[in-house]
Amino acid sequence: MKILFISLGCDKNLVDSEVMLGMLSEEGYQFTDDESEADAAVINTCCFIGDAKEESINTILEMGELKKSGQIRALVVAGCLAQRYQEEIQREIPEVDAIIGTTAISAVVKALKETLKKNPHNYLEPLDKPPIGGQKRVMTTGGYYAYLKIAEGCDKHCTYCIIPKVRGGYRSIPMEALLKEARELAGAGVKELILVAQETTLYGTDLYGKKALPELLRSLCRIEGFCWIRILYCYPEEITEELIQVMKEEKKICHYLDIPVQSGSNAILKRMGRKTDREQIEAMVRKLREEIPDICLRTTLISGFPGESEEDHEQTLAFVDEMEFDRLGVFAYSEEEGTPAAEMPDQIPEEIKERRRDELMELQQEIAFETAEKMVGRRLKAMIEGKVADEDVYVARTYKDAPGVDGYLFIHAKRQLMSGDFVEVTITGSNEYDLIGEMEDESAK
Repeated sequence: MKILFISLGCDKNLVDSEVMLGMLSEEGYQFTDDESEADAAVINTCCFIGDAKEESINTILEMGELKKSGQIRALVVAGCLAQRYQEEIQREIPEVDAIIGTTAISAVVKALKETLKKNPHNYLEPLDKPPIGGQKRVMTTGGYYAYLKIAEGCDKHCTYCIIPKVRGGYRSIPMEALLKEARELAGAGVKELILVAQETTLYGTDLYGKKALPELLRSLCRIEGFCWIRILYCYPEEITEELIQVMKEEKKICHYLDIPVQSGSNAILKRMGRKTDREQIEAMVRKLREEIPDICLRTTLISGFPGESEEDHEQTLAFVDEMEFDRLGVFAYSEEEGTPAAEMPDQIPEEIKERRRDELMELQQEIAFETAEKMVGRRLKAMIEGKVADEDVYVARTYKDAPGVDGYLFIHAKRQLMSGDFVEVTITGSNEYDLIGEMEDESAK
């Protein structure tokens, strides 16, 4: 049996996909990227924003056509969209044989077997089911970096977000399971470990009665094999002095934090249900930069939230200009049914959302290009990701760049390098968001 496995959405979803791939591989299933070779398809879906929902639906429809034509024998749909729209999917796309909810991914083998026996079922479990962690995974990231999901769900209930309804409340994965999984990843050759959750900073509060992320980080740093440990999705109000100290003291932890702030307007932050105001965010950014001068800060913003006035937008522009985040992404507000924000008055027209998004990104582009130019002359450690075909140029990342969302460093090097290698590089130039550099031994020649 050959399975076409399609993983959509975020890095947390990717971890679920890798776990399901691990379960299927242990049962002897093989995998293919060629739909003409596939006997069955499994799609792990996303529904966080409108574009992700549309991509998931289109992928299901495409695979449904293969099922209808008899090219594949089974179609299983898992993940957030499946959890949220189970009834609609089966009513509108009858080619879907089985649906697996977000807390039932361990049923993927059973779902396929029962479907192939012409006895399909849906697999949905309570959203408060404790996550297990530590399962065998099939790596899809190249093997030299991997994500470690440390918690499931979210308790924040921001007014625009559907995650608590499809992933449940915040549930930490036991530390012993995470350390076991991390040791296995290191043993498999992973050099960069990236901690993810809907919110990493609250790790352990439900299991241990305290924020245990610093303790987890110290334990992860003791594992041989990791060179970098990166932390994503840190809410500014939950960053503690202890976390900052661990980042300062542990050499393996990248001086990089992803801090989603969403807006620079206090009025909009309040409507969003966020727990911080602009002044508190600014204070935290200043503190992080004072304590860790070379820290790289990434954030995300939402443009065109319901009720956002031009004044609110101008406040966000001024906030971005003042804070000068190293990395910043902007999403146009996506109206998600079932969320409080979708019912709010004063919904913003799409063209205004997009204009405001573009204005924010144009400002950030100026900041990012200036920041990249200031890097010239600096010496940095970089991890090789690949090679440019037919050129003596390698693609790499520095500690300032998370995979898939940030820029790259292009290195001129005569000698052969492998993906996952770490090298010392002198930055010699920049090209928009990306850097250009030479290895120390190459520049000396």
